[in-house]
Amino acid sequence: MNKINAIGLDKDKAKYLSEKLNELLANYSIFYQNTRGYHWNIKGEKFFELHLKFEELYNDLLLKIDEVAERILTLGHTPKHNYADYRITSKIKESVQVSDGTKAVEDILASFQTIIVLQRELLTISSDADDEGTNALMSDYIREQEKLVWMYSSFLNR
Repeated sequence: MNKINAIGLDKDKAKYLSEKLNELLANYSIFYQNTRGYHWNIKGEKFFELHLKFEELYNDLLLKIDEVAERILTLGHTPKHNYADYRITSKIKESVQVSDGTKAVEDILASFQTIIVLQRELLTISSDADDEGTNALMSDYIREQEKLVWMYSSFLNR
């Protein structure tokens, strides 16, 4: 029996990678929907600034959701696609209505921490599997998000 998948990776390692990517997909999906809520419900003196920043963020998250799902498919597996699974799997929890900008940014920073830690784990797993495609994706995401963490932290004077 062939132990190598269509892109030359060990099938067992690709399966494990896909499971971890589905976990990332769940976290990204909840993070995305939370950010949409912050965008819709933000109030106060920083409304115009944050409303735009949250829109930029949720648009970026939407692209990453699609890329992660397509990576799972490339590995030969199926991305999960329903919120019932996401709620069970995600470490990021659904937020209640948040209209306070400071609270929204704090939630975003906590979500980034969760996402970045998981992506670092995926870097290790993908490296072990010789999966340069997943490794490069995670590396790019981490670099971008570290800068966003710095920027959102600066907004909070941290």
